[in-house]
Amino acid sequence: MLKDRRSRLTPWFDREQLDCLVVEHLPNLRYLSGFSGSSGLLVLTRNQGWFICDSRYTLQAQQEVIGLAVIEHGQRHEALAQLRNEQGWQRIGFEAAHCLVSTQQEQEKQLPGATLVALPADLDGIRDRKDQRELEALADVASLASQALQSVLPLIRPGLVEADLALELEIAMRRRGAEGRGFDFIIASGERGAMPHGRASNKPIQAGELVTIDFGAVLNGYHSDETVTVGVGQLDQRQQQIYDVVLEAHDRAVAAVRPGVSCKELDAVARDYIREQGFGDFFGHGLGHGVGLEIHEKPTLSPRSEAVLDEGMVVTIEPGIYIPGWGGVRIEDTVAVTGNGCRLLTGVAKKLMVV
Repeated sequence: MLKDRRSRLTPWFDREQLDCLVVEHLPNLRYLSGFSGSSGLLVLTRNQGWFICDSRYTLQAQQEVIGLAVIEHGQRHEALAQLRNEQGWQRIGFEAAHCLVSTQQEQEKQLPGATLVALPADLDGIRDRKDQRELEALADVASLASQALQSVLPLIRPGLVEADLALELEIAMRRRGAEGRGFDFIIASGERGAMPHGRASNKPIQAGELVTIDFGAVLNGYHSDETVTVGVGQLDQRQQQIYDVVLEAHDRAVAAVRPGVSCKELDAVARDYIREQGFGDFFGHGLGHGVGLEIHEKPTLSPRSEAVLDEGMVVTIEPGIYIPGWGGVRIEDTVAVTGNGCRLLTGVAKKLMVV
């Protein structure tokens, strides 16, 4: 499995004529080596590989890293230099999109005479299409998070503080085995719902408000992402109308997911409907994004995206309407692209719930 993943780097070796490639970005490191720790360095050639770590992680690396030699060294870039001298590498690729200037300077210092080839963020695209184990992991974490949210929905009532709801939701996730939350939960009630990234605050929820809850968990390194908007007490006609518009945009986009559809086209399915209903000025962000070892991965679903959906990709569908001084609605599911459509991974029903 990991050998197959590493084979996805072959085009990069060909295109850039690399002798080796250095990987330090932790999601890529885990994807290519199996290592789940927080520090390490992976060195790959076309046919060989070495994993470098300090003594804190040697035993863990020996247990987790598959098909690679494990090297213990207190200074990983010094170990890289030693390998380079032994192997005679000249063109060395590195993840420029995830590399600090100070790290690049250290590499240049340790590798005199070598040509360092800066590889763009496109390298992360090797993780776009999920294998069967990844799809199972993503389904598991999505189910866990959905169940956790459903367990705390009965707690929502007038007077409940947004931050307290966030805490109860995180506890519910951890009780179900989550390693932690996937990101800072967005819980935005009333007028705060106009903030797409309105993190949970000390505001009490009031009767007659909509509450947007954007939440996710982490399990075995993989993330979930789902958004539910619920009503508290009696809602008015406009709240119901705007919710229905967002839900229809969401449903149309989910129905349009299939291999070969461009991410730009998919974004337009939801965006055009929202515009037709008179709310085009209030949907500013892209329709969605990839999900996996990171909460935001490629591909991006937006009017500017050049990506095309393919079987095995896992993306969010999350249209929204955000009106300053009024509030907002967002509805989000995570879906896996199948051979002829998609499969929902997230599990909370999206019909408007009033608590």
